[in-house]
Order: sequence, then C-alpha cells, then structure tokens
Amino acid sequence: MDIRQLRQFAAVADTLHFGRAARRLNMTQPPLSQSILALERELGAPLFIRTKRSVNLSPFGAAWLSHVQEALAGVDALAETAHRLITGTAGRLSLSFVSTADYSVLPLLVRRFSSLYPEVEISLTEATSDVQITLLREGAAQAGIVIAPQDASLPAALSYRRLLREPLVAAVPEDWIAAGRLHPGPHGLAPRQAIEAPLIIFPRPMAPSFYDLVLGYYRAHGAEPRIAQPAIQMQTIISLVSAGLGLALVPASLRHLARTGVRYVDLQGDAPVLETGLAWRRDETAPVLARFLDVAADIRPDAS
Repeated sequence: MDIRQLRQFAAVADTLHFGRAARRLNMTQPPLSQSILALERELGAPLFIRTKRSVNLSPFGAAWLSHVQEALAGVDALAETAHRLITGTAGRLSLSFVSTADYSVLPLLVRRFSSLYPEVEISLTEATSDVQITLLREGAAQAGIVIAPQDASLPAALSYRRLLREPLVAAVPEDWIAAGRLHPGPHGLAPRQAIEAPLIIFPRPMAPSFYDLVLGYYRAHGAEPRIAQPAIQMQTIISLVSAGLGLALVPASLRHLARTGVRYVDLQGDAPVLETGLAWRRDETAPVLARFLDVAADIRPDAS
C-alpha cells in the first residue's frame, strides 16, 4: 500500500460514495474502485460493504479508519515539522553545566529558552568544566556552561561567551560565629580570619580553574590553604560547612542554596571573581543551537 491508496480509502470512507470521492480526488471512479479493491486484496479483508444503492464501512474498515487518519495527519505534518527543525524552533538541545550554574544562570537561561521554544527538548547533564570540554570536542554535547579557565584559554575548536562574573563569598558555620571563632565585620570577613580557617573545596583535578582562583586568594595574602576536606559536589561542600568541618569560598549566587547552620559572608577587600560562560563547538551548525545562543546573548545576570 502507499499514501495515495490511504488517502483514497479515507476519501471514500468520508463520503461513502465512490463517485463523490473520485471527484474530490480529481480522478475518475473506475481507477478509484480498482485501487480500493487492490488495497483490500493486500490487506486480506474488505474495507467496505457495497450494494447497488449504498457503500458502508465494514467492521474492519471502520476500526482501521482512525489509524489511517492518524497516519495521514502525521504525513501532512511532516513539512511543517521539517520547517521547525530547519529553523531551530523544534528539535533537541544537549546542554551540560557546572554545578555552580544551577544557582545562578542556568534556571533563568533554561526557563527563558523553553518559554520561547517549547518544542525543543533540552537534555541537561551536570559535569565539571574539564569533562564538558571533552564532551564538546567529541561532539557529545552541543553547548556547555563552564567556569572560565584562569588563563582565559579554551581549545581552538570551541567558542566562548561570558555569561556571569560574581565575587566569591565565605560560607561559614554559624556555630563558629556564635562561639566567637569568627568575627565578620560590617564589611564582611577579614582575609586573615578566612585563610586561617580549615577549607573545604573541590579537588583540583575536578575543577582546576575554581581551585586555582581560591588558591590565588590565599597566596595573595601570604598563606597556603589548610584543606580539611575535599568534596566534588557544591551541595556536599555546603553540608560539610554546616557540620562545622571548615569554611568554603563559593560564588555569591550560592546564597540561593540555603542550609541550616550555614551563613554566607562577604569577603573584605578585593574578593576573587569567578567567571562562568557558555562554550560550544565553532563548527556546530544545528539551528537549535543558534536559537539558544541568541537567547543566551540576552541573559545578563552579571554581578560584577
């Protein structure tokens, strides 16, 4: 069977008259009758009950009609579907992101894009920046929200656009403040108090840019960090702070991650600034990515 035969069956089923159906289809009645007979032979069952005065759907034809109509509707929609895919208003976007973006730019960006292009399926993957860069280079992701490298360099195959710059703040145990172990002033926590406390931080291999930013803060004040506990998830880091194991230097947007027993305190003086941006392959031509980049260009939650 072919689409032409299915349209012919649907026309006869709608009119219950071979002559009227033939006129609707811009053909003569004999070829239409022969086509329907051929279709019935192929299916192995009659589609219509014919008499000299009437044509009616057979029980099988009546049951099969809705499936045919659904199939024809799908075929008729293919051209419009192709147009939406070509223009990037439908399709699939694979987006990876660092965990810190979950509290800053990611929700706004995804919400804005989804509201504009609801027919695009977004596949989200949380990963560290180094893993994301590998995924992008291998074509396993179309775009990634990454922490900008400290040397401002990315592989030549990737493009980059800044999304957000924000200062680091100290996440400290509230019990330390209550006990007088830390004394945040009106302008925040003094550098000496911060660097003398045990630190909870990502392992460097997991987040080298973030680690080096924090390390630079300590070294700028003549100290090396005393790492109490490494952790690979930002939620875990904040939980360990809540448990009193140490403090952490985190992006200011982490204030959105409220946790009992944790207080976020500004750092006095020139706090380190973390940059988060969007990376994608230069040779990626997917229309849906172009739409996403247009939306991202209008997202400016910049704290600097």
